[in-house]
This record gives sequence, structure tokens and C-alpha cells, in this order.
Amino acid sequence: MRWLETSTANCTVQRTLDLVGEKWSLLLLRDAMNGVRRFDDFRRHVGLSEAVLADRLRKLVAAGILETVAYREPGSRTRNEYRLTRKGWDLWPAMIALKQWGDRYTADPEGPPLAVHHAECGEDVRAVVVCGEGHGPLTPPQAGIRPGPSARPVD
Repeated sequence: MRWLETSTANCTVQRTLDLVGEKWSLLLLRDAMNGVRRFDDFRRHVGLSEAVLADRLRKLVAAGILETVAYREPGSRTRNEYRLTRKGWDLWPAMIALKQWGDRYTADPEGPPLAVHHAECGEDVRAVVVCGEGHGPLTPPQAGIRPGPSARPVD
């Protein structure tokens, strides 16, 4: 079965984008990966309305990408922090890949505003594609496609 003969009704890229493909969701994940936890900090830093923020956070929690953890400041009511789950942290390589592309093609002339580096040696972190045997980095012509176990023909 070739790609154009394969149904995209159960495409995992599409399903992923349904969960995190909206701009504000990705920006919230970016901030969560950089240590932002609290509603007001997300609102202030990302710059979106309370209603949109609450909706996106609710969707990310429902998807199991973020979880809520209660906290209470002295003299205040109990509130929730939003923390990445393992499922959320598993998006980190994709975020690094987006940042890497953006650093190359959309950064200001003086360079990117944030550098992600290896804490041990200080070198920049980059996303690469490797095969299951560790061969890589691979380029697109070195990769092939084949139907997966849930591939279905186009109706």
C-alpha cells in the first residue's frame, strides 16, 4: 500500500495536532517546559485572556499532558499549579526541533533569544533523527515509509 492509498482517518500526526497543535497550547507547553507552573504566570507571560488560558489548560490536563497540583499561599485560597506529566515531557524533543528550526529561519539577526544547552558540558542541545539501531543523524532520503499495523486503505 502506497501513501496515497493509505487512509489518514487514524493519522497519529493529526491526532497529536488535535491535542497540542493550536498555537496557544504549544506556547503553554513551552512555558511549562521552562518552569512556569501557575495560572497568573502563564497569563502574564504568554499574554492571552483568562478564558482562553483556562480552556487550553483544561484541555491539556484532560489529555494527560499536564496535571494539576494543589498549593496554598499563606492567607490565600487553595489553587492549582500545572505540571508536565511524563506524556507532556515526551513532547520535549518535538519542542526542541521546533526551536531549532525557528532559530535557523526566524530568529532576530543577532540570534535566538534562548539557548538550550547540555547542563554537563555547556554545548547546545539539538534534535536529530536516528533509527532504532542508533544510526544517524539521518536525512530524509535515508528514511523510507511502509504501512504500520493500523494502516487502512483509502475508502
